Amino acid sequence: MTGPGGTHDPTADGTRTPDPVDYSDADVTLDADEDRWAWRARLRRNRVTHVIWRTAVGVVGALVTGAGLVMVPAPGPGWLVVFFGLLILASEFEFAQRWLDFAKHHVSRWNDWIMGQALWVRGLVALGTLALVWVVVWGYLAVAGVPQFAPEWAEQLLTRLPGVD
Repeated sequence: MTGPGGTHDPTADGTRTPDPVDYSDADVTLDADEDRWAWRARLRRNRVTHVIWRTAVGVVGALVTGAGLVMVPAPGPGWLVVFFGLLILASEFEFAQRWLDFAKHHVSRWNDWIMGQALWVRGLVALGTLALVWVVVWGYLAVAGVPQFAPEWAEQLLTRLPGVD
């Protein structure tokens, strides 16, 4: 039995579990008839504004997701930007909501696993991640050189690295 707010009635321990998402609807617009925001519901009632809105959300979401994917191999917030782009797309497109749910599930599983490990294992994973970031930064600098916008002190420091000009 579903309670208010789209949750199952409390379990024996009193917690509520969210309803599983049903993706069997052929309508590709999420919550088209039950929009929480009045301004978006007004846009959806008019076919032209609805198409314009979905197109704008699709373009912006695709650009943000694409920029995040380009940033993934570089140090920085690449995956965060990818998830933000998917979040934008998921506001209008069911396929993006499925991808976002998949990603959230696997990130949650990874977090649960890593937090269940001993401190030394977490430390090794952190060191491995740091080493991977360092290799990517060094590889970029070795191929492209020190960026022109780098301050002089940083340029002097970076050119001391082997293979960096």
